[in-house]
Amino acid sequence: MIPILSWRNIWRSPTRSAVVITAVALGIWAAIALSGFMTGIMKSYVRSAIENSVGHLQIHAPEFTEEYELKYYLPDVQKVAQELESLPQIAAYSTRTVTNGMASSSKGARGVMVKGVEPQQEAAMSAIDDKLTEGEFFPEMRGNGVLIGAELADKLNLKVRSKLVLTFQDLNREITAAAFRVVGIFDTGNAPFDGGTVFVERADLNRLLSPQGDTAAVQGALAHEVAVLLKDVQQVETTEESLQDALPGLDVKTYREVSPDLELYESQIQNVSMIYLVVIMLALVFGIINTMLMAVLERIKELGMLMAIGMNKAKVFTMILLEAVLLGLVSAPIGLLLGYLTIWYVGENGIDLSAYSAGLADYGIAQVIYFEIDPQVYWQMAVGVFVTSVLAAIYPALKAIRLKPVDALQHV
Repeated sequence: MIPILSWRNIWRSPTRSAVVITAVALGIWAAIALSGFMTGIMKSYVRSAIENSVGHLQIHAPEFTEEYELKYYLPDVQKVAQELESLPQIAAYSTRTVTNGMASSSKGARGVMVKGVEPQQEAAMSAIDDKLTEGEFFPEMRGNGVLIGAELADKLNLKVRSKLVLTFQDLNREITAAAFRVVGIFDTGNAPFDGGTVFVERADLNRLLSPQGDTAAVQGALAHEVAVLLKDVQQVETTEESLQDALPGLDVKTYREVSPDLELYESQIQNVSMIYLVVIMLALVFGIINTMLMAVLERIKELGMLMAIGMNKAKVFTMILLEAVLLGLVSAPIGLLLGYLTIWYVGENGIDLSAYSAGLADYGIAQVIYFEIDPQVYWQMAVGVFVTSVLAAIYPALKAIRLKPVDALQHV
């Protein structure tokens, strides 16, 4: 009886109820859409870092990640390669020689990280070859080709086939410099990365870093880093453990350990959804309170009559509470459906933010954002609406049960 009475009471003022239902549905939709937008931005940043440079795992000599000195290179690159090739979950890996140096042109100089790579390995592991806007990905030539980012090309006024001088220390701490020819310009959308990283062929860099006459390093023994790409990101932790067991004495780290900012972004995805949910639900609380309070004040005489003929306070309280809950139950599916359709559509087609590309590039965020959301956010929204409806109805319900039947019947 009480649920039927509550349902009918809702539609005694259809316009007011429709406004509340619309507000709650739009609030749910906004919370889901904003959560999807922020999640898309965060995952875009993480994916970009993984695809362009970091990979899912990295292997170094333990001392290298502490001091980043040339002398701390991997003691047995071949053993690392053999172990990686034996694991079926490995999609690709790239062996790299890494050093810090100075890139110079006629226009100026900038500090850069120089990465010596094996072209075929790097093309399979990272997305740099797909991000080329000019030139080619290490075409066949005599040597000393370099790939630079669009940001660095702009700062140093470089184009394809321009000459670039790289200066760095070799293994004997002697300053060495060599001229490189720009063979390609990439644009990852991450301005700090594009302005501070250059790629050269590993054989060319090893030759310059190695002491005169040291042929072992030139032939491939010199490498500071192996970046690994997995087929499934969910296997990161287990693969790290198995590699650490197979390669004792080496430092195996996940992308979260290599770049703590990536771990921060991933850990905040759920928090962002909860923040949006809490803020929007708090706003909706006041709308529902206002509606239910008006409904109670309009029905003072009716409520007094119900209590006078035997409806106890518990039933009156339950009736008011149910009215608010039913409003939430009607609006929640509408809002959830709108949110789901928005996430699905923008997740497939993306939202173009190229008008803000300059600002986004400074933070390493892609120009096209694809909405994503954790499925559990949907039920969190549903629970949030239910809790909000109950909390919002408590004050109006208390107001109703405090009425005295005699006074309420005389109310005009």
